[in-house]
Amino acid sequence: MPQPKPAAGRPRDRQIDGAITAATRELLAERGYARLTVDAVAARAGIGKAAIYRRFATKQEMIFAATVHDMQEPPPPDSGTLRGDLAAVCRTIAAQLGAAPPDVLHGLLADLHADSRLGARFTGTFIEREQFVLGEVLARAVARGELAAAPDTATVHALLIGPVFFWLLILSGDQDAVEALSATTADAVANALAAGAAP
Repeated sequence: MPQPKPAAGRPRDRQIDGAITAATRELLAERGYARLTVDAVAARAGIGKAAIYRRFATKQEMIFAATVHDMQEPPPPDSGTLRGDLAAVCRTIAAQLGAAPPDVLHGLLADLHADSRLGARFTGTFIEREQFVLGEVLARAVARGELAAAPDTATVHALLIGPVFFWLLILSGDQDAVEALSATTADAVANALAAGAAP
């Protein structure tokens, strides 16, 4: 199973990480996605821009890490079953996406589609990390004998995230319903995998 890329450079200062996250969230609330700048985050956090660019290559990465998840996203604790593990992953995804301001998700998607290099970078960092987490969950299921072989991780990723994304970004659905939707989604995916209906 591929391992996520290790972080480059010296160990990060968690106090600076926290200052960047706090400043990003505050400025998003004040200005919105489109008007947020790295300069403004650096000034609000009381640090130099270089400290931000040592952590994130782009504004979009900084925003995603502050509002959804960073590159340290861990696999869930082993629940003992594929169904339980998938439910935990889907619950985390739903909580993260549901907590992000709607304009952030729309703005990020627009930027990623407008710039192929940015999209590739995003896939190689955050999406790769999410699929690493799912890969760990699927490997556990194979080791337990719940699955004969690991299914395609990207397909499982899409099955779990797709309904939550569609609910929040396309339907503008009630965020209070996201938790129940995530439980239904995880259950459906677990059933499909157990029946061999997903590749």
